[in-house]
Amino acid sequence: MSTDRLSPLDASFLHIEDDVSHMHIASVAIFEGPQPLFVDIVAMVEAKLTLVPPFDLGRPVWADDPHFNIEYHLRHTALPAPGGEAELRKLVGRVMSQQLDRSKPLWEIWVVEGLEDGRWAMLAKTHHAMVDGISGTDLLAVIMDLSPDAVRPAASEWLPRPTPTGGQLALDAVKNVVRSPYEQLLTLRASTQAIRQVVTHAAEVGQGVVAMAGLVRSTPVSSLNGPLGPHRRYAWASTSVDDIKKVRKGLGGTFNDVVLASITNGFRELLLSRGEDIDRVVRTLVPVSVRPRDASGKAVGDGTYENRVSAMFAELPVNIEDPVERLHAITHQMEGLKDSKQAVAGEALTSMSGFAPPMLLALGMRLATRAAQRNVNTVTTNVPGPQFPLYAVGRKMLRAFPYVPLGGQMRIGIAIFSYDGEVNFGITGDYDTTADLDVLSSGIEDGMAQMVKLSV
Repeated sequence: MSTDRLSPLDASFLHIEDDVSHMHIASVAIFEGPQPLFVDIVAMVEAKLTLVPPFDLGRPVWADDPHFNIEYHLRHTALPAPGGEAELRKLVGRVMSQQLDRSKPLWEIWVVEGLEDGRWAMLAKTHHAMVDGISGTDLLAVIMDLSPDAVRPAASEWLPRPTPTGGQLALDAVKNVVRSPYEQLLTLRASTQAIRQVVTHAAEVGQGVVAMAGLVRSTPVSSLNGPLGPHRRYAWASTSVDDIKKVRKGLGGTFNDVVLASITNGFRELLLSRGEDIDRVVRTLVPVSVRPRDASGKAVGDGTYENRVSAMFAELPVNIEDPVERLHAITHQMEGLKDSKQAVAGEALTSMSGFAPPMLLALGMRLATRAAQRNVNTVTTNVPGPQFPLYAVGRKMLRAFPYVPLGGQMRIGIAIFSYDGEVNFGITGDYDTTADLDVLSSGIEDGMAQMVKLSV
């Protein structure tokens, strides 16, 4: 019998989870009305379960749940009147504050009724050990439909594989420890060409490690960092793909540069409102997809749902007041980060953890995460979504907002998701220390409006 063992990176998202840092990601999707029957939504998901993956000597393994009950994972709730955005965001914060049950498949879908204007919402919550942002987008597309009148596939009978015994897991773990490094070494020796590629890659890794060494320089002490509580606040901001294109055409920079510039203004406004010094930078971890790319350089899904991410560290110039100067400073910095190979180094160091005993991997991930985040103020992740409408039970998805978890000492995290011409910022905050999270969200929208105005 075979088991699906987690990759080192996937396993790390389990190892760094603790009582206050819950490593699940999520999306909040708002749909047109009228709301379908809950049983029809259950049937929609159930019909497509076979299209998605099954939900310490060795790294953890995925095993089928012999007592799987779909109605445990699909929850039905309602908003209090008036069912506006404030009520929905409060519900998201409450749901995200609860850790997923590790004895069951690590996902939940909450169907929310009672939104104003007859709309309804679907909150999909999945552990980061299962998916990263890019593959999470693929998963959303699998569960939903491309047209309002799509034919639902017939539900097939699902039978769980036998649960592995302790002896089977131990034997499989030993085989994995012995086989993985050996197979990688065989691959390195396979050809002279492969060796040349490894040497080139090693040089890039070394260059990236040197660049990442700059993270030992601490950023100024501020309210952006500190101990976290177990509860979360949630806010969002929005702009459009057309507005970002307008800024790019008028002022320059890439799509991500424009997004980071608007976020920079948000943090500038937040720090000013708190009476804190802005003669500084805000350092952010920027996850980078290392998935296969198409001819245009865009990351694409490859049919798997495991994590394929690395990271770069950018410094948001909150000390710059002028929107154009701020954008150009970010563009210049991001070009330098790409040249420094930071993302390559991060990917390589994570892959090398496959050689380490998993108990050391668990300890190492906790220590490395906490040490690094004393010098990192926030996380900013941008995931491109489908630029066409999606449907659930014949209802069009109108808007979609992402959710990113908090960890270490970082009290605020931002995820960006583009869908059908709209670009949405999902902002997670520590409940006890970010009661003013709306200042950040409005500052992001104001930063974008400033650049759009100057682009005309």
